[in-house]
Amino acid sequence: MPTPDADPNARSVLFVCLGNICRSPLAEGVFRHLVRAEGLEDRFVIDSAGTGAWHVGDPPDTRSIAVAEANGVALEGRARQVRPEDLERFDVVVAMDRENLRDLQRMAANGARSRVHLLREFDPEGGGDEVPDPYFGGTGGFEAVYRMVRRSCEALLQELRPDP
Repeated sequence: MPTPDADPNARSVLFVCLGNICRSPLAEGVFRHLVRAEGLEDRFVIDSAGTGAWHVGDPPDTRSIAVAEANGVALEGRARQVRPEDLERFDVVVAMDRENLRDLQRMAANGARSRVHLLREFDPEGGGDEVPDPYFGGTGGFEAVYRMVRRSCEALLQELRPDP
């Protein structure tokens, strides 16, 4: 994966959840899919990470893969843990829930804190500020998370869309 500073014109977005196997890889995949559909691949660097290290190197959860594939989205990455330098390198760091947000804000230098947001800040339907962790639930939870992530990522792309 290219580093966020590889292309000075590219906007860089990092999606973060707890283990980087359910929500954040799904958000990364959805956002990447939307960016590709708009022909903007060269204008964005997209990645995901987890605040915890339990799943480093693992592929996404099979349920996240299944719901993504059912919606025409590929999940391409492997889990990694967020690093302090990520908070300096990425233009926008998007947390899935308040616990992730607090962890990222503690890790961020003062200037980088303004780059950290909750994904559902961009959800046009509102309905809460967190993307719930579907890990301990069934398929329905992953489908609900997909819908939240999709809406929020569509709005985030509109917010970050580069000028033509």
